[in-house]
Amino acid sequence: MDKMRAMVLSECAVIETNPLKLTEIDRHKIERTNEILLKIEACGVCHSQLHGIEGDWKELGIPPQLPTVPGHEVVGKVVEVGSGVTKFKVGDRAGITPLLEACKECQYCKEGKEYLCESSIILGETLKGGYTEYVTVTEDFATKVPDSMKPEYAAPLFCAGITAYKAVKAAEPQTHKKIGIFGIGGVGHMAVQFAKVKDCDVIAFSRSQSHLDVAKRLGAIDAIQFSENQEEFLEKLKEKHGFLDAAIVFAPADIVTDTAIKAIKKGGMVVIATIGKNPSFVAFEEKTIRGTLIGSTKDMEEVIKTCDEKNIEVVSEVFPLEDANKVLKKLKDSEIEARAVLIP
Repeated sequence: MDKMRAMVLSECAVIETNPLKLTEIDRHKIERTNEILLKIEACGVCHSQLHGIEGDWKELGIPPQLPTVPGHEVVGKVVEVGSGVTKFKVGDRAGITPLLEACKECQYCKEGKEYLCESSIILGETLKGGYTEYVTVTEDFATKVPDSMKPEYAAPLFCAGITAYKAVKAAEPQTHKKIGIFGIGGVGHMAVQFAKVKDCDVIAFSRSQSHLDVAKRLGAIDAIQFSENQEEFLEKLKEKHGFLDAAIVFAPADIVTDTAIKAIKKGGMVVIATIGKNPSFVAFEEKTIRGTLIGSTKDMEEVIKTCDEKNIEVVSEVFPLEDANKVLKKLKDSEIEARAVLIP
């Protein structure tokens, strides 16, 4: 059996202890007629992987098994196809979102919301993950990537990109709608641009000045430093811009979600794209709180098309695969400007 290099997690632990170990594991091979084998060109490093590695989400069943190979936003080159594959040929480029597989038969799958499938298999939660050299996927859950897209550009689109796109879509964008984006990192910096494509007036919020600078450069009409002094923060916002029409929350902090709810107008909407406690709000204000989770295969195709046609910028830093622990530590310490990408 051929081998491949992989960063393997055998036990959840804080990233400072370097829990990911560079290991040789059996190379994945095509086992079904509808599968393709990708030689991975790049894998984005998502903050949610850090939570899984450090054991923060054990109560959610993440990771569902150990050992595991993390990494769930992958782009690569097709090096082999199953006998029944019609969508791809050897030499094509393709990407995979966190959704590695779904049943295609349940209510959610039939509604085009396969990412909600109860039987879904998630990339990066078994030995099939992106922090390695090869991975297999059925053709229906892979998306074609143009040859013009560099690996470090394309890989982050398959989690950060689709999450940002879907969150903006959920906020019901329209011309001059005032949308606040809370959290400008790997996901938020793309959400700023997707909202701008829809002619929204974007106001960005972050604790980090460097992230605010990125948001302004990418088209936000204003970028305001977030403060946990909620009363003072909201007063400053209202003086400058009034209430928001809608808000999107990417920052995984309950105080941010609570502030976003208070920052929108009556009848406004908050889209929550992170995990946290159930927020409270006054029903009589007719505000809407909506959750969002990645997106469908169709959404992913729209992301690729939009990025290709509108020249959406992906801010990324490239690192070798074996530096995964170091990269995740930098991410934990807010030392990554937007998205880190591992190159095997």
